[in-house]
Amino acid sequence: MTTPNANLYALLSSRFPADRSACCIETQDGLYYSWDDLERATARIANLLLSLDLPAGSRVAVQVEKSPEALFLYLATLRAGLVYLPLNTAYRAAEIEYFVGNAEPAVVVCTAQNFGWVSKIAFKSGAHSVFTLNDDRSGTLLERAAAHSDACEIVPRAADELAAILYTSGTTGRSKGAMLSHGNLASNAQVLHDYWGWSRRPPGSDVLLHALPIFHVHGLFVASHGALLSGSKMIWLSKFDAREVIRQLPRATVFMGVPTYYVRLLAEDGFTRETCRAMRLFISGSAPLLKETFESFQQRTGHTILERYGMSETVMLTSNPYDGDAGSVRRGGTVGLPLPGVTLRVVDDAGRLCGPDEIGHLQVKGPNVFAGYWRMPEKTREEFTGDGFFKTGDVGKVDRGGYVSIVGRSKDLIISGGFNVYPKEIEGVIDELPGVSESAVVGVPHPDFGEAVVAVVVPRDGASLDAGSVISTLKGRIANFKVPKQVHFVAELPRNTMGKVQKNVLRERFSAAPA
Repeated sequence: MTTPNANLYALLSSRFPADRSACCIETQDGLYYSWDDLERATARIANLLLSLDLPAGSRVAVQVEKSPEALFLYLATLRAGLVYLPLNTAYRAAEIEYFVGNAEPAVVVCTAQNFGWVSKIAFKSGAHSVFTLNDDRSGTLLERAAAHSDACEIVPRAADELAAILYTSGTTGRSKGAMLSHGNLASNAQVLHDYWGWSRRPPGSDVLLHALPIFHVHGLFVASHGALLSGSKMIWLSKFDAREVIRQLPRATVFMGVPTYYVRLLAEDGFTRETCRAMRLFISGSAPLLKETFESFQQRTGHTILERYGMSETVMLTSNPYDGDAGSVRRGGTVGLPLPGVTLRVVDDAGRLCGPDEIGHLQVKGPNVFAGYWRMPEKTREEFTGDGFFKTGDVGKVDRGGYVSIVGRSKDLIISGGFNVYPKEIEGVIDELPGVSESAVVGVPHPDFGEAVVAVVVPRDGASLDAGSVISTLKGRIANFKVPKQVHFVAELPRNTMGKVQKNVLRERFSAAPA
């Protein structure tokens, strides 16, 4: 009996439309790539990689700007049975030196602009080849691939074999490489295909407006796999631009973004119900969505944003429902229900199960959960329980209806005077104050309390706020031990490329401020 090929590319390509001349990707500049173009391009790149005679399990590290060719490189790496390692385009030399030194990729692909310093790092770490790829369809990768055949067999891979390594953001300590298998990615893609309604529509009838970066779970896996698995066209934006998104939205049916995208869309007068007339689904993730944004979006567009929850180690874990079957609704401030196949539990510090609405540590199990951290067996053992649950590092709760709410990261927990303080709870109260646009709450060292609660607030345009009045108001609304000892005002909160607030930056900045 022949074992089916569990290579993720085999699954994706099995769902490509019968008419391979149809448009697969259209860029904002008007370039069209057919499904046949995708298959031929990925075959040529895969054949180039195979011609290098690399050992099984070799890594292909990629730090390039977003382009259709960059997506083809990812798919070609899968097709060749190698391991894809995407790297944030914001990383600089010291960071790349760490990632390349840790992963020891056989192939490194970078922009021509960075070739000089990236190649030195790569060859020092034992790389076999370094290629360039630019966002204008130029570079040595495509030049070399052009000499190879545009037909290529998909290299057989088992479900538990490695498909990708994603390094965590590393806001605390060194980044860890999460190892994701072909089975992890395939199972999650298939679940989302059904759960988010792709499967309910005729194949290829959806159009994904793709504005996310592709060095991250959200843009590379969740968005791209969704379109590929349903044989749907992608309108490809090199980066998020609110006005360009508004221009393209009438031709799209699905859009995925981070909360910042939705805030910026709402700031545009041209973002209206008419703009969204063809849309069936807006999805938000990668960072918490403010309830105000959730409600403002509903009022402006008539659409309810679907918020979900996932991470590099697990891909997607929970999601608000696609529709109202069985009385389920999309609830603002929650990340929905555990996805089919995912088991989620909340435990206290002693490992005991928490009851409904009790705050504790989120732990998960399922076919989407990663195998462990690259070359960190001890860290892997630490992050899994004896019965196989992964400790997400997130703190949250599950209500009586099964909806999950994230309270924060366990590393962000503030212990002040012996009391546990959850930043998100205080942020929620501050964000409702008049004149407040958004806030972030962190803990800083304090000689008496161990940690002091500090609030960093972004005022609305034209608002006049002062620390004393904010603190006074909070004293009437929350327990005294939760009230910030300091309130600072900033024009904007520091964020990473996926829109997450960098609380480590805030802690460093305000730790020296007098209590």
